[in-house]
Amino acid sequence: MTDHDLPPRLGSLTFHGPLSESRATRMIERLAAASPATVLDIGCGWGELLLRTLEAAPGSTGVGIDINAEDLARGRLVAKERGLANRVEFVEESALGTTRGPVDAILCLGSSQALCDPGLPHDPAAALSELRRLVRPGGRVVLGEGFWERTPTDDELARMWPGATAADHFLLPELVDLAIEAGFRPAWIETAGREEWEEFESGYRYDTEVWLAAHPDHPLADETRARVDRQRAGWMGYRGILGITYLTLVPVG
Repeated sequence: MTDHDLPPRLGSLTFHGPLSESRATRMIERLAAASPATVLDIGCGWGELLLRTLEAAPGSTGVGIDINAEDLARGRLVAKERGLANRVEFVEESALGTTRGPVDAILCLGSSQALCDPGLPHDPAAALSELRRLVRPGGRVVLGEGFWERTPTDDELARMWPGATAADHFLLPELVDLAIEAGFRPAWIETAGREEWEEFESGYRYDTEVWLAAHPDHPLADETRARVDRQRAGWMGYRGILGITYLTLVPVG
């Protein structure tokens, strides 16, 4: 069995999260206005936002860290295609306790769990403390973090991911308060809209769904179909209840 026999992975996504082109452009413009010399992307995936930030901030250099080798290889290829290979490094390593700071700008979109002890429940306060440690005075952090649009009911939680509880996320005001307590000022607060979520969630599965339709009897079809059906059911469960906020944070001097 060759790679061509296998279902494709995430090829229809530009960003690994519910993030529109227009929102990404505005985020990058705000980051670039601070003239960062060094940029760190935690849980970078293939680093699309990192690469665009480097393009918008001439002379800057960046490091993207992740534990997914396939995504990192995609990032290196795209960096080479865009003439950025000499300004960016994609590294396969854990972000837990990383020494890759302090830097001028940090991207951490949907990846704050990488900064937390994996043996404990996810703790946004601990992640924010780490981000504060890793950013220089006068720098910027863009944090993409899940939050409850409203407190979910038990029935709603049962339709989400296995073991979902109301304690898995905070409400947005609580999350913003945690950022302030960690030593930041929330310079910009925005949240993904329904269209961004639908673009992401559908794009996440699109290539695989098309592959399943074309290969219903493939040896991997049953396993792949079950996985994708679970993912879709989870989204249907948290759709309109789980949000994601993008916080542009400035450390207090």
